[in-house]
Amino acid sequence: MTVGLELIEMLRERADVSYEEARDALEKCNSDVVEALIYLEKQNKIKTDPKDNSCASGFGASVKKAVKTCNETRFQINKNEQNIIDLPVTIGIITTVIAPPLTVVGLLAALFTGHKIRLERPGHEEFKFNKTLDDISNAATKVSAQVADAVNQK
Repeated sequence: MTVGLELIEMLRERADVSYEEARDALEKCNSDVVEALIYLEKQNKIKTDPKDNSCASGFGASVKKAVKTCNETRFQINKNEQNIIDLPVTIGIITTVIAPPLTVVGLLAALFTGHKIRLERPGHEEFKFNKTLDDISNAATKVSAQVADAVNQK
C-alpha cells in the first residue's frame, strides 16, 4: 500500500516523527491518521517539546496568551492622520498602573484637542471598540469647539 505525502506530512507535523516512522505507522493503520497517532503513542515515538509542558494548560497558558495579544495590539493616538503615539497595549497598561492620574489627564487632553485614539492589531479585523472611541473623540472635539466659541464671544 502506498501512502500519500500529504498524510505523511500531516502525521509528521502532529507527532513530530521522521518520514519513515510516519509512513510505517500509516501503512500499519491503513492510512488512518488518528489510528496512526494512537499507534505511535503506544510505541512511545511521539516526541514532545519540553518547553511546551511548562504552561500547556490552565492559568499559565491563559496569561501567556493574554500577554501575547497585548504585545501584538497597538495603542495609537493620531492627529490629522499622523501617529503621535504608537505603542503596545502592554506598555499602556503598565503606564496606567504606575501613573493613573497622568494617564487619565493625557487621554482627556488628547480627546479634547482633536486627537483620535485607536487600538490596532495587524492582520486582524478592526476592533468594534474603535467606533466607540471615534464617537467619544468627535463628541469631545465638539464640546471643546463650543467652549472655545463661548470664550471667544465674551
